[in-house]
Amino acid sequence: MTTTEAASTEAASQDTSLFEQAIGRYNAGAPVHELIGDFIAITEQAPRQSAGWTCLAWLQLLNNEPIAALRSAKVAVRLNPQDPQARVNLSLAMLETGTKGVREHIEIVQRVMVMAPELAQELQESIEDGLARKPGWDAMEKVKAWLNS
Repeated sequence: MTTTEAASTEAASQDTSLFEQAIGRYNAGAPVHELIGDFIAITEQAPRQSAGWTCLAWLQLLNNEPIAALRSAKVAVRLNPQDPQARVNLSLAMLETGTKGVREHIEIVQRVMVMAPELAQELQESIEDGLARKPGWDAMEKVKAWLNS
């Protein structure tokens, strides 16, 4: 392994560690506003890691920052068009900002859910988590109804 490869591997490990730590804090119930800065740092350190952008968009949605979430979700979908959570986040941000084109993303998520039941289960858990953390979330209720129809 070259020095460059070692440095790259170390940086990737550090990014993963920061990501895993931030996810752990989220799962432990840390306030959303405290985690946003962590995920901004993660996306700055690893701008091509779609998971960081997906999580950042989710946190921004939970923190009532739909315009920022729209930007983050668009990056996440561009980096990983097959990620149903990124598309759900984009759909939510689009609904909350009045942006057109939500149906296309919902249809893609529905197709993924049929083809990958394990992802469908994860999405359902994510939706329930979102509704628990942000009760009365109208956009999420709409997305949930569309995905379950």
